[in-house]
Amino acid sequence: MKKIALAAALVAAALPALASDPPGFRFRAVLTGTEEVPSTASSASGELNMVLWGDFNGINYTLNFSGLSSAIQQAHIHFAQASVNGPIIIWLCGTTALPGPAGTPSCPQSGSVSGTITAAQVLASPTTQQLPAGDLARVIRLLRNGSGYANIHTANSPGGEIRGQIY
Repeated sequence: MKKIALAAALVAAALPALASDPPGFRFRAVLTGTEEVPSTASSASGELNMVLWGDFNGINYTLNFSGLSSAIQQAHIHFAQASVNGPIIIWLCGTTALPGPAGTPSCPQSGSVSGTITAAQVLASPTTQQLPAGDLARVIRLLRNGSGYANIHTANSPGGEIRGQIY
């Protein structure tokens, strides 16, 4: 009985944070080289647009980009505040050499890639950051608080060529 009460309390605590995001709530990031840590002088640009599902169990996204200095290697969402590097929590696209988890879309060399984020795509952060794998509700709260960024890694800039904080 105590376990059921605890589970109900946890769900109730999470609902107010999610309920403030109406169906169709949008997240956006504008990716530039100056947002990378350390900054790059890249002339590339990008934009990530995401729309929260009405049932809060998924997010549709489209990542548009152009002008990269070299071959794309991968694109992700990371968990960290502005001007700080953080761990990968969601893959947006991968390549043959760096494919990402099962179901990760392939990155084009420019243009756009679209996909869906569900709990299955959420990777665990290091223990010190306390984000367990599969916790999409917590990821949504982190993104609302500006604690996530998207970036694109390339052959010339394996640490990231362009980046943007998600709001």
